[in-house]
Amino acid sequence: MRVFVTGGTGALGRHAVPELVRAGHSVSALARTPEKAALLASWGAEPVEVSLFDPDALATAFHGHDAVANLASAIPSPARFISARAWRAATRVRTEGSAAVTDAALAAGVEVLIQESVCMIYRDHGAAWIAEDAPVDRYPISAGNHAAEAAARRFTEAGGTGVVLRFGVFYGPGATHSEQMYAQARRHVGLLVGRPGDYMSSIHMVDAGTAVVAALGAPAGTYNVVDDRPLTKREYADALARAAEASMWLRVPGRAALLFGARLTSLTRSLRVANTRFRDTTGWAPRYPSAVEGWTATAKALRTPQAP
Repeated sequence: MRVFVTGGTGALGRHAVPELVRAGHSVSALARTPEKAALLASWGAEPVEVSLFDPDALATAFHGHDAVANLASAIPSPARFISARAWRAATRVRTEGSAAVTDAALAAGVEVLIQESVCMIYRDHGAAWIAEDAPVDRYPISAGNHAAEAAARRFTEAGGTGVVLRFGVFYGPGATHSEQMYAQARRHVGLLVGRPGDYMSSIHMVDAGTAVVAALGAPAGTYNVVDDRPLTKREYADALARAAEASMWLRVPGRAALLFGARLTSLTRSLRVANTRFRDTTGWAPRYPSAVEGWTATAKALRTPQAP
């Protein structure tokens, strides 16, 4: 297939683009700078300079492509996560940007639209498993995800195949926040957001990348893309500590994170999300069944010097 990727040099795109190329697809990707264009070219993709917010220019760029994977995002750094102002760019990308991508894909006659979303929009379900038909929640920073998912549904209603991928919390090489978490763990400081017994559903960046490839053959709909075995937050922190080969002297912010209310609700709720539908529909399976195996691999990758 001919696939156009937005967000091709982002945390997810850095894994999805090479995986698409390895799978034999012809890939074009949005590039905003010469440096990013060169990076995309090194992976075997054709860089295209176009604005995410210009539907007419996007339609021209999408012409002749079979699918579009909209992976564009602008998630703020962990240090600015609780700032409402810091989320403005992310919300614009997911609202205006996703609407422009959908309009352009329809105008260009694209058959498949893959839209990145997150499983953190589900309501807190305690220890219960969460499937795609579970109730979702609306809080300030979730507005962009709801808008992006609505755009993908609009694509399906117009006759295309809109596929929404609700990813778990990213971790692994390329995810800046997880690299920072690993560095902190090496200094004996662990991240535990909320109650230790609550569940956290995550996904390694490598597995997220292969999921994008698998989604090209999925019927229209919404799919959870998470590890096979979500961990409790205590288990997750322990997995990171073992991978970092350091005992945790301090785990922050802990239950105190609950005091931040809606500003951290996406991270403090208990989400034991199931990937059954996506596995059964596409045959995809994660290389790392849980963060236990995933953090071990991540630690090894981060300790291995990169070739110049």
